[in-house]
Amino acid sequence: MPTAVVTDSTAYLPPGRARDHGVRTAPLHVSVDGAGPIDEWDFGPDDLHAAFARKHRVTTSGATPEELAEVYRSALDEADEVVAVHLSRQLSGTWDAARVAARTVDPGRIRVVDSRSAAMGLGFAVLAAADSARGGADADEVARVAADTAQAATTRFSVQTLEHLRRGGRIGTAAAVLGTALAIKPLLHVHDGRIEALEKVRTTSRAVSRLVELTVAEAGSGSAVAVHHSGAPDRAEELAARIRAEAGAELDCVVSEVGAVIGAHIGPGAVGAVVLPGGWRSADRAGN
Repeated sequence: MPTAVVTDSTAYLPPGRARDHGVRTAPLHVSVDGAGPIDEWDFGPDDLHAAFARKHRVTTSGATPEELAEVYRSALDEADEVVAVHLSRQLSGTWDAARVAARTVDPGRIRVVDSRSAAMGLGFAVLAAADSARGGADADEVARVAADTAQAATTRFSVQTLEHLRRGGRIGTAAAVLGTALAIKPLLHVHDGRIEALEKVRTTSRAVSRLVELTVAEAGSGSAVAVHHSGAPDRAEELAARIRAEAGAELDCVVSEVGAVIGAHIGPGAVGAVVLPGGWRSADRAGN
């Protein structure tokens, strides 16, 4: 292929999708009680929830320039150019590290795209970019497809507590205090790369119902929907089943648990839905 696509481990692509689409992935990292960083691939959701249960402190860190440079060099061994699509620069230092890595390796052959998202908000952009690359598009076109797809996707989620986001600096202290004081189960969304409050609801069941309503209102026939969760598989399956039933349209809907890096910030019990109207193979986004 003239263009290779690279991403990071927070894309949380469904099993086999990265391999099938020729996407290379660099890991982000997790630390427990300040110990040395562990690649996210080697510290799964079960490890995260066990650490939470034992009251361990879990922190995260981005991919390093050296790690990213190694992946970019490997990709350039088999392609003319690289498009690297990473999670939001507002949520991680990985994008900055990617820029450094690109300058180190070959800035003329590497495009770095800020997805302004994470999880399948990033993953849909990666799949669309990889599809475009497999069709023979050059790096500029692949980067455009990635950016357009990421912008078209919406990410909404509900957490049991805002405390994990507050500790990680992903949401303001005032919002966290408000949510805790009023026992609110807030609905959040990713807006312009940041995590922001969307609505305040008082129960988990109402939060799930609002996620269904908002997702169904946006998703039409052929849309792609990813339902994510952190240690809440039953709630996620309920959410996905209700979306499929109420959408009344053919949907590509997958359910997956987020990994430890995102899970460390949203906490146990979180559920959410990422919607890409028209699906990631949309002809409009691909420029066909």
